[in-house]
Amino acid sequence: MKKAWIAALLAVLLAAAPLALSGCSDSDTIVLNVYNWGEYISTGEEGTYDTNAEFEDWYFETYGQKVRVNYSTYESNESLRSQLELGTANYDVIVPSDYMIDYFIQKDMLAELNFDNIPAYENISQTYRGLYYDPDNKYTVPYTYGVVGIIYDANEVDPADVTGWEVMWNSKYSGEILQFRNPRDAFGTAMYMLDIDVNTTEKADWDRAKDKIIEQAPLRKMLVMDEIFNMMEMGEAAVGAYYAGDYFTMLDNQAENVDLRFFTPERTNVFVDAMCVLKTSKHKDVAEAYINFMLMEDAAVANSLTHWYASPNTAVLNSQAYKAELGEEAYAVLYPESYDFHANYEKYAYRSLDTETLDYMTALWENVLIN
Repeated sequence: MKKAWIAALLAVLLAAAPLALSGCSDSDTIVLNVYNWGEYISTGEEGTYDTNAEFEDWYFETYGQKVRVNYSTYESNESLRSQLELGTANYDVIVPSDYMIDYFIQKDMLAELNFDNIPAYENISQTYRGLYYDPDNKYTVPYTYGVVGIIYDANEVDPADVTGWEVMWNSKYSGEILQFRNPRDAFGTAMYMLDIDVNTTEKADWDRAKDKIIEQAPLRKMLVMDEIFNMMEMGEAAVGAYYAGDYFTMLDNQAENVDLRFFTPERTNVFVDAMCVLKTSKHKDVAEAYINFMLMEDAAVANSLTHWYASPNTAVLNSQAYKAELGEEAYAVLYPESYDFHANYEKYAYRSLDTETLDYMTALWENVLIN
């Protein structure tokens, strides 16, 4: 920050570089609206790296223009979609999951990226480029990837019972089970257990999954999204379905009487979350600069150590500091040697649903909520 103010002062004194001068006025500060998942970025708490503040400084020093990041969070892809389609807020950068990106591209909501503004894209491993949702790499930059699994307290749940999704319906743990409060993931748990294709267009399949979720209702403590963090950490629930990276956040904050563990079912969602710029963005170049900054080593490592998801960024994977901080146990869970990403991704990942199927799923979910 000190360097930024020195640069601004010199620009004023020298009466040169009009771009820098324009950046010195608060009225000329660009506001970049970023909409992301909760717990997905390093925020500077407890002396850690403050990604958004560092970007603001870096952008001023690099371009001579002041920018302020207006950062907000959502709890599910569906809530993101709802916000965008209702038109109740304007965002520049969003970080949806693959199947929702596919939906946004079909609806012509995303801008094609100018990769000249994103030179750090070279850090993205070839493994995570050209995936089904963006085969020509026009609209997205991968941010994280991971799986959905079962988080349980071994002090309350017998590990021998955790062999698959069935434990989420085990009456032994009645009143202690947490289920997703979003339809895609909740139906997913039932469909994987019933060996139903999670991308099916058959209404009878969705009916079976709905019935299974309703069957679970008497056993559930509640439907959750981000609330699961505190509940599992404090031992207020015994078992729940959630994302692998978030398990490590919970593990780091668990109470002394809690013994959290993670289980990856054979059939489960494999997902990629990626950074995109909306077509409605008023500051596309700045948004692309923000994405570029997120790919640089310092920011990428700091963010990866905050969200604890697997990274597609080689600058992260080659960082000894990252590996040391993550630890061998976590590294083995996030990057298992025998795991075939492409095989599992092709077989189990969510795809964008056609409008009729999406509407049918939404209607069934309303029925679930009523019951």
